[in-house]
Formats: sequence, C-alpha cells, structure tokens
Amino acid sequence: MIVLIAPEKDVENEIVILHQLFEAGLQYYHLRKPFKDYEAHVSYLNQIEKKYHTKIVVHYFHELTNEFNLKGIHFQEQKRRDALENGSRYFIGLNMLGKTMSSSFHEPEELAACDIEFDYHLLSPVFSSISKEGYEGRGFDVTNIDKPIVGMGGINTETIAETIQLGFEGIGVLGGVWNTENPVESFKKIKRHYEEETTM
Repeated sequence: MIVLIAPEKDVENEIVILHQLFEAGLQYYHLRKPFKDYEAHVSYLNQIEKKYHTKIVVHYFHELTNEFNLKGIHFQEQKRRDALENGSRYFIGLNMLGKTMSSSFHEPEELAACDIEFDYHLLSPVFSSISKEGYEGRGFDVTNIDKPIVGMGGINTETIAETIQLGFEGIGVLGGVWNTENPVESFKKIKRHYEEETTM
C-alpha cells in the first residue's frame, strides 16, 4: 500500500493535482492539515469529487466521518495516547462502520507493544526526511513485528527496495511527491517502483 500525506500548507492547484493523483491510482490520501480548522476541512473536502472521498483518511476532526463518506481516521502519536486512554468512549457518536483506523509511531518498541488493533501503522523516520529538515533516518528493521507497518521518512524511488527489505508492508510519501516539480509524475514513478518491488 502507498499512503500519500497531504502537504501541511496548501500548494498551488492542490485539488486539481489531487484529482489527478486519485486517477493515477492513489488509494490512501491522509488529509493532514494542522493549520486548517473544522470549516476549512469541510471546504477542502467539498472541493474533492465525492467518488474519491472513500480514499481519504482524516488526521484532525475525526467527526468528519459523520458528514463525509471517508476511508477512515488516523491518530497522530499524542492524540492516540490522549484519546485512546478513554478506551471505546472516544468512538461514541463516530460513524466508524467499515472505516479504517491507523496511527503514527516513532519507536518500533511502542508500536510492537501497542494493544490497540489498528488497520495499519505509520512508522517514521526510516530514512532522512525529504520534507522536514534535520529529521534523520533511523533505518528501522520491522521484520520481527507481526503488524502491518507503513514506512515513512525519505521514501522515494531510490529507497523503496530497502524499505520493503526492512519488513514494511507499505510506504508513506510526502516530500517525494509534493516537493517535486511534477507531483503526479513523481507519484506514478513511485507507484511503478513499488509495484515492481512487491510483485517480484
């Protein structure tokens, strides 16, 4: 699986590009916009064709799943620790039927020990980040953790093969797509490389 994280700050023609990415086969789009409030999230989602809503996972305002037919919700590290201490109470009033639930981790040990059943887990940084300066890669080997883990941080065509060898079931990209001249072409290239590596 390939997870594409949204750019924190809007990029030019973002919605147009996003539609092209969905058309190119994007299945997991993580809507992570820390600077947008609830209304801005609603406005953003309203600009995206409804048929693509089922490919979108929200990081903030999980209650958006009640308004839009989204793919699922994602817990960033702190939010997971805070919200999930409440156990199932957190989900009261949330329409989670058939939705995915994922979370971010930065330590493999914490991921391995987590007793919440997530559909998949994002672990970073595997390699030095393309989008965050000074975010040094740690080359995590997760072959011994029996959970679906998506490797993030410094993922591009050059690092895909190694990510798969380190035991990751999927890749997460941000800078490798959005920080390039042609995000759609970059995504297609990454997707092609990823499929070659995983069908060998």
